[in-house]
Amino acid sequence: MSRVPGWLGKLGAGLTEISERLDERRAEVEREHTPEPSGTPELSDSPPSATPQTPPQPAAPVAVVPHARRPAPPAHRPDPAAAVPWGVRVAAEAGWRLLVLAGTVWVLMKVISAVQLVVFAFVIALLVTALLQPTVARLTRRGVPRGPATALTAISGFVVIGLMAWFVTWQVMENIDTLSSQIQSGIDDLRNWLLKSPFHVTDKQINQIAKNLREAIGANTDQITSAGLEGVQVIVDFLTGLLLVFFSTLFLLYDGRRIWEWFLKLVPAAARPAIAGAGPRAWRTLTAYVRGTVLVALIDAIFIGIGIYFLNVPMAVPLAVFIFLFSFIPLVGAVASGALAVIVALVTQGVFTAVMTLVVVLAVQQIEGHVLQPFILGRAVRVHPLAVVLTVAAGGMVAGIGGAVVAVPLVAVTNTVVGYLRQYAEELQRQKAAPDEPVAENVEDPVHQE
Repeated sequence: MSRVPGWLGKLGAGLTEISERLDERRAEVEREHTPEPSGTPELSDSPPSATPQTPPQPAAPVAVVPHARRPAPPAHRPDPAAAVPWGVRVAAEAGWRLLVLAGTVWVLMKVISAVQLVVFAFVIALLVTALLQPTVARLTRRGVPRGPATALTAISGFVVIGLMAWFVTWQVMENIDTLSSQIQSGIDDLRNWLLKSPFHVTDKQINQIAKNLREAIGANTDQITSAGLEGVQVIVDFLTGLLLVFFSTLFLLYDGRRIWEWFLKLVPAAARPAIAGAGPRAWRTLTAYVRGTVLVALIDAIFIGIGIYFLNVPMAVPLAVFIFLFSFIPLVGAVASGALAVIVALVTQGVFTAVMTLVVVLAVQQIEGHVLQPFILGRAVRVHPLAVVLTVAAGGMVAGIGGAVVAVPLVAVTNTVVGYLRQYAEELQRQKAAPDEPVAENVEDPVHQE
């Protein structure tokens, strides 16, 4: 036999070594990709047990992909609420609360409009009660029982109001003929002035305007008749409201304490101390407003009435009464009553008297606005003029003249209540910081304060 060459033996030995290495590498890859069973015993140098073991099954070949990467886990998504910007979330939270508040106010306004007569009667009764309550308190202190003192005060107050209305009506009826002739004379003077004015108004144009007015009145006879029927309904509503005001004032003057205590029982217990303290302060503000307004209106009526009386303006006294009544509508009422006096002076006495009447009205109103109101009303009921104008306009749009009358006292009372509640909340915070200091609770009766 021939001997195997040496190079061939070396080649076989190299191939065998490479094969062993490949087997070891395959075994390592299989161990990496095959999970080890949980119950596998640890290897040790102890001899194997005599228990027969099942020979291991050969594992299926695993394809090894070089440089293979596992798929990345899905990225974590944030909470949707956290993804919304903070400003947008705050605006949304405030927005839906404002919508709920607006809906509540709208429903409340609808309810008030449905029972508008009752609401106005009760509000006017509150104003009259604020005006008459000091008289009841004085009579009670002097030994008069509360019932007779209340009846006497209420009846006297309404009698005075009725006498004022009767006096105005009587003066108008007494001077209506003279006033009509003076108005006709004033219209003739105005016509002559227009004919001679630089506006080049002709007599034909004036006659045409008068004819158009007569035709308009004739064409709208049905509307005028319906307005008269509505006037009858207004008179019925006025008398009904007057009775409601009278009886409400009687009960508020006589039994205001129990009415206030009953109202406090409707308030939640947590808010009752704050409301009990805000009530007396609101009543003092309302009382100061009513008394100050009456005094200011009386001064306006007296001085403007004296001025137009010496200027020979017809019906000076009824005009003074109108000025007194219109003064309860802040700013707007003074302008309207002053304009009425100027118009009457213009159509009856001429341009010069009208100008002098305007001077008198403006002078008295300037004294009122800069001297009387700050001195009489004081800081307790001071409201900014812009707030007065906006409040009167809003009240007039919502509820007419009645809304314009009650708008400003309502704002003054609301301002006082909000200020007290804010101070009360601050006092509670201080109480929590220093528990040894007690928080005073005011449970005064707002109607029957002496």
